[in-house]
Amino acid sequence: MERLLGFIVEHYLLVSAFFILWAVFFMHESRRGGRALSPQEVTNKVNREDAVVVDVRPEDEFRQGHIPGSVNIPYSRLSEHLGELREYGDRPLVMACNLGNHSSAAGRQLRQQGFENLWRLRGGIQSWRAETLPVARS
Repeated sequence: MERLLGFIVEHYLLVSAFFILWAVFFMHESRRGGRALSPQEVTNKVNREDAVVVDVRPEDEFRQGHIPGSVNIPYSRLSEHLGELREYGDRPLVMACNLGNHSSAAGRQLRQQGFENLWRLRGGIQSWRAETLPVARS
């Protein structure tokens, strides 16, 4: 441990550059899946820009509670439903999952397929429920 601290002290510029590059990489990767929106921002985007919420959770989780009006396309079958998503044209697509992990990966996958207007719900459905926003069951 002493040697590590000694290295950090002696090479503080190198260590600083490493952490700055790491932070930039992390920010870049997180934005590739779409910019994160709070639950309130998602509501505004749906109301003002006619955004489509795409819930990428499995069907059984979706049936237990989802954002009203959202479309369920499980992450595991996302590539099979690209045509369905293309029908929405240039409307913004907001990816949502349980905690926000799969929505970022889904956004990256869609971006590779040519989708541009992508967003993701920060914190997933859990943050939506924490804000006590309406949840539909089917």
